[in-house]
Amino acid sequence: MGLVVLLGILAFVIFGCVCVVWAARGGPRWVRGVAWVTTGLGEVVMALAKSSKGSRRSNSSSDDGD
Repeated sequence: MGLVVLLGILAFVIFGCVCVVWAARGGPRWVRGVAWVTTGLGEVVMALAKSSKGSRRSNSSSDDGD
């Protein structure tokens, strides 16, 4: 079951990337919409990864003094 979910997520990611490339070449309006959503989700994931990395770094540095 978990493998099916991961394959579905992978399929959506690949579809989003294809839409981003297609939209850059002047695709239809729905492709540009999917590309916009894909790019926005990518930025959200990057921001969450940076904040997660920063919080781990600050927590580990405060634990080093103990």
